[in-house]
Amino acid sequence: MPHSLLITTPKGLYCPAGDFYVDPHGFVDRAVISHGHSDHARRVAKKFLAHTDSEAILRARLGSDISLQTAGYGETVAINGVQVTLFPAGHLLGSSQIRIEHGGSVTVFTGDFGTTPNPTCEPYEPVKCGTFITESTFGLPIYDWDDPATVHASINSWWKRNRDRGMTSLLYAYSLGKAQRIIAGLDTTIGPVFVHGSVDLMNKCYEIAGVKLPETKYLEKGTEKLDELGAMVIAPQSATAEAWLNRLGEFTTGFASGWMMVRGRRRMGNIAAGFVLSDHADWTGLLKAVEETGAEKILATHGFSEQFTRYLRGRGFDAEPLETAFLGDGGFNSQEVE
Repeated sequence: MPHSLLITTPKGLYCPAGDFYVDPHGFVDRAVISHGHSDHARRVAKKFLAHTDSEAILRARLGSDISLQTAGYGETVAINGVQVTLFPAGHLLGSSQIRIEHGGSVTVFTGDFGTTPNPTCEPYEPVKCGTFITESTFGLPIYDWDDPATVHASINSWWKRNRDRGMTSLLYAYSLGKAQRIIAGLDTTIGPVFVHGSVDLMNKCYEIAGVKLPETKYLEKGTEKLDELGAMVIAPQSATAEAWLNRLGEFTTGFASGWMMVRGRRRMGNIAAGFVLSDHADWTGLLKAVEETGAEKILATHGFSEQFTRYLRGRGFDAEPLETAFLGDGGFNSQEVE
């Protein structure tokens, strides 16, 4: 039976053999960070290790003075005799699965991962292991993603219809990851694209890492109406109460998220249009990921971990939920995890 190299503690997942934590939420000496979302990356460690493409994001969010070591995908870093290697997670720029090897055992922690095409980050790569610790944010069969190209086409069609009616399109999306993925798929011949300040900051981090996005304009606060009719505006949902909304004139709202698969979520947020676009694996993607690892032990964190592991046990897997403090099932009002 494989031995997990990570255990749960009040401060987060801990590797006793290497004396480090993975995505901790309490103060620790050393942390390996899977990606830049705030439910996984907090300023709680003296020393951090993350993927090279995450550097600008982490310094922007945690502080430019953090002690940060970076590594490329496939590059192994030894921590107290334990071998740590990062592999692409396909969730957002720099997102990494964390492979930990020691004493003949291999544990892989996925962090958040996505398996559908995403031009703004490296695609998910299966990693063989004995113990597989996977997220299960959308671990129910109802979550079945369409081809992202189809979703992007729907967003562009919605934008064009709104433009033809003289309306601004306000599309809510998480400022890190989802916003950049949407921007990359916009047909900018339709009109200009404006972004909230938090999105603009993350766009700059992507540019630093070499990801080229279509041109956007920073939408400053104020009362003066936009000159450009029919513009697209990308902002986090947390911005709904901000004064700059007065600049949009007549506008309609949309939200891009895997949660839009459930119509009730859209009604909860008073959203006119919902687009099912997720940076997490859907049910099929989760099952395929589990099978491709060849792991003997499956542990699932956050989301629908109970339901997902129950199904896996029915399929003959040794699987069980793993309690963590991740906020990965954050739902409609979460600004980070989806």
